[in-house]
Amino acid sequence: MPPSTFKLNTGQDMPAVGLGTWQSAPGEVAHAVTTALQAGYRLIDAAYCYGNEAEVGAGIQAAITTGTVSRSEIFVTTKLWATYSTRVSQNLEKSLQALGLDYVDQYLVHWAVGMNPAGNDDKFPKLADGSRDITWDHDHTETWGQMEALLDEGGGKVRSIGVCNYSKPYLEKLLAKAKVVPAVNQIENHPELPQQEVVDFCRSKGIHVVAYSPFGSTGGPVMGSEAVAKVAGRKGVGAGTVLLSYHVARGSTVLAKSVTESRIKSNLEIVDLDDDDMKILNDLSADGKIQRYVYPPFGINFGFPDKKEGRSMPNGV
Repeated sequence: MPPSTFKLNTGQDMPAVGLGTWQSAPGEVAHAVTTALQAGYRLIDAAYCYGNEAEVGAGIQAAITTGTVSRSEIFVTTKLWATYSTRVSQNLEKSLQALGLDYVDQYLVHWAVGMNPAGNDDKFPKLADGSRDITWDHDHTETWGQMEALLDEGGGKVRSIGVCNYSKPYLEKLLAKAKVVPAVNQIENHPELPQQEVVDFCRSKGIHVVAYSPFGSTGGPVMGSEAVAKVAGRKGVGAGTVLLSYHVARGSTVLAKSVTESRIKSNLEIVDLDDDDMKILNDLSADGKIQRYVYPPFGINFGFPDKKEGRSMPNGV
């Protein structure tokens, strides 16, 4: 029987499967969140930069109002955006207000990057040439210090803190200065991008891995692979179930994004994968054949082995 939750280094129980809300179309998010909570989801993943926290909050409130679930039963994650990397507390307040919540169960650094807080857009400021307006002297470890301060502030607005999109080298630099070890590292993860180096390092430090884009992002490109089809046939389940179960078998939480009721429900189906199943899936990345589908154009070297281009940053690589 696959686990339904994982214990974090904070003592919190984090659900093994959660609803992702990235790229969900406006007007569909609230219903998707309510539907997910009615179906049994207890983890909802949001972010300031997605621009839909108000809808996420409305969906949560609708489920609470109808008695489907209580607030204490829901694990809500949201994320600090790069234009607020020096104004962490302010961004948290904006998210809480949009979500209509008094606290979040987890607050994450979305990317180890800063963008101009006084730029021409609140979320995605750009320069005249169209490139992103990056704060090139940004030090992600200083942002982490502000994240840690949230835990010390009164009111309990944040129950745990963590990071997203951190490579092993970036985690090493962060941990060298951190007072609080991140509870999680949320990364793009699927059989075509196992990120074993990061996953193993996180395990060794007690950092829980949360996988996003388990199907390979928009269009689900990984779902069509022969390896996934083979395992699906062995188990008598769909490709989506195989890819979601892959993460739970690795001891990771996985985020599945959908606004379709039937898909939202089916994404909760997790099956046990044995060693033979995992070997078939792991062959997708054999001989270094990996594919990363989500990599915003920041122009920074974040320390991932498959992405060595980009500028170096303070306490980076």
